[in-house]
Amino acid sequence: MKMATRSRPDAARARSAPEAPPILVIMGVSGSGKTTVANLLADRLRWDRQEGDELHPRANIDKMARGEPLTDEDRGPWLDRIAEWIDGRRHAGLPGVITCSALKAAYRERLARPEVIFVHLAGGRGVIADRLARRTGHYMPASLLDSQLETLEPLQPGEHGLVVDAAGAPEGEVDEILRRLALTVPPIDGASTS
Repeated sequence: MKMATRSRPDAARARSAPEAPPILVIMGVSGSGKTTVANLLADRLRWDRQEGDELHPRANIDKMARGEPLTDEDRGPWLDRIAEWIDGRRHAGLPGVITCSALKAAYRERLARPEVIFVHLAGGRGVIADRLARRTGHYMPASLLDSQLETLEPLQPGEHGLVVDAAGAPEGEVDEILRRLALTVPPIDGASTS
């Protein structure tokens, strides 16, 4: 798996001088497993989590439910709400996990902060389409997958983040993220865990 970094989020960096707590933005196209991975990460780390889809204005949700792709203009207020959540965590000095498709570099620029690390769950069209076909109760129809894949701009060198293969089991993806970012899982009931 390749990693694009502004300043390398790896074990050596994590062991250097103390830094502000990280805020992970779990990104990727619809159906890549963002919510599942974010929930597992937040549970393991005992960090606060925010589902980015819950921050969409009603007009965006209605538009996607009709099978219409969002425009940059549609996404602006949504990205602002995500940035507000991130800034709330930063100002409180707390870590966090938030989901956001963050498909374009320009969107990620709006969210980038020194504490933010983008975690791109990347998968092939077949894997994602299969997941979307089995998903129920979500306003985002599978018919929008192609428009999302066309919009997606992978993490670039200089962006603070890493790419994780979304084809595996979510627990394995979480283990990989924890390992690559050298994040320590708090002990449960006094037990020693890492």
